[in-house]
Amino acid sequence: MTSSTSSVVSTHALRLDYGDTPILRGIDLALPAGNTLALLGPSGCGKTTLLRLIAGLLQPTVGEVRIEGRVVAGPSTFLPPEQRGLGMVFQDYALWPHLTVAGNVAFPLEMRRVGRAERDRRVAEALKRVGLEHLADRSPSALSGGQQQRVAIARAIVAEPRIVLFDEPLSNLDRELRENMVGELAGLIRSLGLTAVYVTHDQSEAFTLADQVAVMDRGLVAQLAEPTVLTEEPASAKIAEFLRLGSMAKVQRSTNGWSLGTLDLALAGGPVVENGAEARILFPPRALLARDPASAPIQGEVTAVQYRDTSYLANVAVATGAEPLILQFTTDSRMRLGERIGLEVISERLRWFPAETHSTP
Repeated sequence: MTSSTSSVVSTHALRLDYGDTPILRGIDLALPAGNTLALLGPSGCGKTTLLRLIAGLLQPTVGEVRIEGRVVAGPSTFLPPEQRGLGMVFQDYALWPHLTVAGNVAFPLEMRRVGRAERDRRVAEALKRVGLEHLADRSPSALSGGQQQRVAIARAIVAEPRIVLFDEPLSNLDRELRENMVGELAGLIRSLGLTAVYVTHDQSEAFTLADQVAVMDRGLVAQLAEPTVLTEEPASAKIAEFLRLGSMAKVQRSTNGWSLGTLDLALAGGPVVENGAEARILFPPRALLARDPASAPIQGEVTAVQYRDTSYLANVAVATGAEPLILQFTTDSRMRLGERIGLEVISERLRWFPAETHSTP
């Protein structure tokens, strides 16, 4: 990502401790203008804490936050949220029930003492951008969840900030509405030329919206990359498992190749190690092809089939000794549960990792 000197939002050695407990353990980020950064990770990884430090809702223990080149949080500086020039969209919408839709959207402008005529113009424009101009006089309680979210977005952009922070804004919506809204939100961010930081635990949201994704784990950025790089080159087995990129298996070097439990595999491209050494392999679905079980190097039984867009994702249980290994592959035809199937491995599509990956990736 771009250096902090040319970025709109940046953090340097950012830490936050609660007593003796570290929450964030040194975060360095730099976000260029017009880009969207997604903070992705499970609950408790620190992504919302990082967003709140950028917003000014929390003060760091160590390190600094810069917005448009200005230090807004550091050893001797701390600007409150209203002085950082940011828009923010919260998970719970935070709409005031006693105000109309237009009244909610106008609130940031009233705090800035914007004149009535200019305020009305900006509110109307913001509501038009999110498709709610016809609901300006409604109460938020009369709106659907998706409409309420649009009101919150309109309020965030009405003061025309260059930077908007999103804290899991779609998590309260049902799946279909969430999928529709994420596309609309991505288009809105781009059309307005916003710089955005977007917190989510949903990989699909992050990959749809973001130019860069920071996968967070236990208060650290485990990997920061474009979505395509994350899927093709995960930095660790833990990241690959979190992103659900395929099946992970432990293999052992043998005289004739690699052994997966009781199963012997001839795999190219693995690490050069001595016999008996172990490694871990990620089997992405695209690394496996269906073959006749009578001649394929791997045989198994179909245990589950899911339709995904234009193809099927099939789970195949492969006997390897103690416990079966579940491998996934994509197919154009629907497979029958219990069907015996063979699999061929495309070695160049595998991803290899060290055997021990217990430390933070």
